[in-house]
Amino acid sequence: MKILDAFLELPRAQKRAISVASDITLLLFAIWASYALRLEDVTWLPNRGQLAASVLTVLVTVAVFVKLGLYRAVIRYLGDKAFITILYGVAVSALALIVFGFLFQVLVPRSVPVIYGAFAFVFVSGTRLGIRMLVNHPFERNKESVAIVGIGETAMQLASALRQGTEYRPAFFITLDKASHKTTINGLPVISIELITKNIQKYSIERILLALDPDSRVDRKLLLEELEKASVPVQTVPSVSELVSGRARINDIRDLEIEDLLGRPPVAATAQGISETLYQKVVLVTGAGGSIGSELCRQIIRHKPRKLVLFERSEFALYSIERELTSINNVDGLGVLIEPLLGSITHEVRCRKVMETYGVQTVFHAAAYKHVPLVEHNVIEGVMNNVFGTLRVAEAAIGAGVDRFVLISTDKAVRPTNVMGASKRMAELILQALARRQSKTVFSMVRFGNVLGSSGSVVPLFRDQIRDGGPVTVTHPDIIRYFMTIPEASQLVLQACSMGKGGEVFVLDMGEPVKIADLARKMIHLMGLTEKTADQPEGEIEVRFTGLRPGEKLYEELLIGNSPLATSHPRILMAREVALEWQDLEPLLESLMIASQKFDCDAVIQTLMEAPTGFKPSGSINGYLDSVTEDRSESAKPQSAKVN
Repeated sequence: MKILDAFLELPRAQKRAISVASDITLLLFAIWASYALRLEDVTWLPNRGQLAASVLTVLVTVAVFVKLGLYRAVIRYLGDKAFITILYGVAVSALALIVFGFLFQVLVPRSVPVIYGAFAFVFVSGTRLGIRMLVNHPFERNKESVAIVGIGETAMQLASALRQGTEYRPAFFITLDKASHKTTINGLPVISIELITKNIQKYSIERILLALDPDSRVDRKLLLEELEKASVPVQTVPSVSELVSGRARINDIRDLEIEDLLGRPPVAATAQGISETLYQKVVLVTGAGGSIGSELCRQIIRHKPRKLVLFERSEFALYSIERELTSINNVDGLGVLIEPLLGSITHEVRCRKVMETYGVQTVFHAAAYKHVPLVEHNVIEGVMNNVFGTLRVAEAAIGAGVDRFVLISTDKAVRPTNVMGASKRMAELILQALARRQSKTVFSMVRFGNVLGSSGSVVPLFRDQIRDGGPVTVTHPDIIRYFMTIPEASQLVLQACSMGKGGEVFVLDMGEPVKIADLARKMIHLMGLTEKTADQPEGEIEVRFTGLRPGEKLYEELLIGNSPLATSHPRILMAREVALEWQDLEPLLESLMIASQKFDCDAVIQTLMEAPTGFKPSGSINGYLDSVTEDRSESAKPQSAKVN
């Protein structure tokens, strides 16, 4: 090994000189061996003409190798292309031997070039392969053994990248296709997922990497159930879109993607209807720096609007999304004008001025306070932002002649037990009333449940708690929620926008509800850990139940009424909801505004209960400072709810 280490430390020029000298020696030996084998005489020696032909053949061969770049290849990372190069060079070398034999009029039996070509390929490629194995063997021993789920193109690329890397060593592929069991791909065995536990022990696997192709029809739910039994961390590789855009490499290993935790394939939108609504249009997104708003912006910019106006109150959030979108815009050559604007949705004049200045045609209203416990403790601010902020933006849109206005709502607006849900239902009632009052601006609402990965989502929280050693906190053993990923929700919001005719409440079909406790346990198992229970006290992570928070329900609903109407998209339904005329809604808004201006939290709650929101508080609501009856200063006094 000292000789090998000394060789590896030599300058590149000296290594190449040694490789050339080695090839010359081996090629001359190959010519002699081919003659000796053909003539069946191990004492055979070439005459002067045969020696000249042999030397010239070797020199031509080395020149061809140089031309083909063989000596520029790094032996440690030698791949299939290098062996193809050797094959081409050897073929030229065999032809050269025939030509020089003819020119020098020396004996070259017809089988000698063939035998020589075979020997030359074995010697030249074999030495390089042997050195590569010697060089890589110490590194391979120190690598972490991993199993790769999938046998498609993504899995092949990952295996190749890991072999070239220094951290992981692929041991085998995992497949759900029983017909592929016991086959071999790129020198690695393919194992059926049913035998995963046995082979994890056999190959000392330390982690499992998901590398499924985007169009793979694998049953994700079954796959995750089987992987949970493995008791090793399960991670994934970047998506194809990230690889194409250059944001990630195939060997960038990361924690399991949020959509994988759902155990179902992602919901796809219909691109044509969306493009017709957004292409070369001027689009404004409120709350553009939030989790939903920012993803909406990422989706919208792909449809090449003429302008994308980012309206956001947080300076840092606006800076972050503007920088990201500018990068996407430049890399993909989309040619979209991006306008980052600071502002509050409660300032109608500011909103209207922005819409008129930029000629906004479509508004996606994603700005809202969504965190249930926080809004329960900040009632007045929650109502001012979610109710009157929506009213101000909607009135500004009407005044500026906006074509379409879409409100991002929530399943918590259905029979709400908390102020956040009640405020979002009031926002829906406002848009329904405005849709009846005028027809110039088409108002529609999109209602969906919990979005995995959004701010306040349980998944990042659970992940941090597991990494910190637990416990993982769940409010109640039986609490269930509907879940959807941010990209899914955003795509369906854009889809629903293209369907709106005026005043509709669209509901996203979010599949089967998920038990939060089961989600927590699944994450524990897929991170290679075990749950600590009374029956298994040696477990590593405890799931602790903390009790329902203020305003929290055991289960959420997406529909107030029954018999929703189908739409052109199978995952989007249209709800049949109670709506008010503007003249009936306006007095409620006046009462709500007066109570908010007086900081009368009890009056705000009472007004929300009197409105047709279905609001039934689940317990006492403590608005902290909001419960103090105190007029705001004139400079901070909100506008009247009445429309002039």
